[in-house]
Amino acid sequence: MKITTQWQQKNWEIDLGSPIDLSLPLLNGKQNPNAFHIPFPRFEPITVGDFVGSVAKGSGANCENLFINAHGNGTHTECIGHITLEPHSITDCLKVFHVMAQLISLTLVQTESGDFIVPNKELKDWLNPNVEAVIIRTLPNTDAKRLQHYSGKNPAYILPELAQFLAQAGIKHLLLDLPSVDREEDGGSMLAHKAFWQFPENPRWDATISEMVFVPNEVADGNYFLNLQIASIGSDASPSKPVIYPLKAID
Repeated sequence: MKITTQWQQKNWEIDLGSPIDLSLPLLNGKQNPNAFHIPFPRFEPITVGDFVGSVAKGSGANCENLFINAHGNGTHTECIGHITLEPHSITDCLKVFHVMAQLISLTLVQTESGDFIVPNKELKDWLNPNVEAVIIRTLPNTDAKRLQHYSGKNPAYILPELAQFLAQAGIKHLLLDLPSVDREEDGGSMLAHKAFWQFPENPRWDATISEMVFVPNEVADGNYFLNLQIASIGSDASPSKPVIYPLKAID
């Protein structure tokens, strides 16, 4: 199925039959990326009396309990409730699921302290001012990201001034292939999160951050139609499935 839309005073065709999935699935056990020393997901058949929710163990159906933490395993989307005292859920904050997005590949740079960060200048120079979402693919980009265990390794992050720039540019949805926009050990300051959500001065309740996405190398930089899918979970974050679709200009 194909649909058309108007954007930037042009007509565009979107082929819904050609999705590009940017998510990493949550799997049982260690075959997942992992960060912040959060336990790996655990899937276990439910046991109720003599019933065990496993066809392999003689039951008529599989029925598993899922033990997960959205922030540390796989692709997830979080809202401002991640840093607020009062609870705010991702289902309350994210109400619009389709927006125009730009994919930008950026080579990580090393600071004098030895940390690796997303470069500010290139993103600022290349950002399309008409999109509402930006997807950052960091370079080098390898399949190792699919199973990377980041805990205790000080992975790359973005600087607060870049998060501030994106907020002021009207970017409502930031997606990146890193475990966090902030440094692994930052004393709890969460400066990039706060800058992007403009918290506490001017909180952006409908803005989201998606971390641990994965963008295959064959996907070209450029503009896409983004469908940001989440589970309806009453928490500040949810496992998510960002899906992008190529745009084709039409007369």
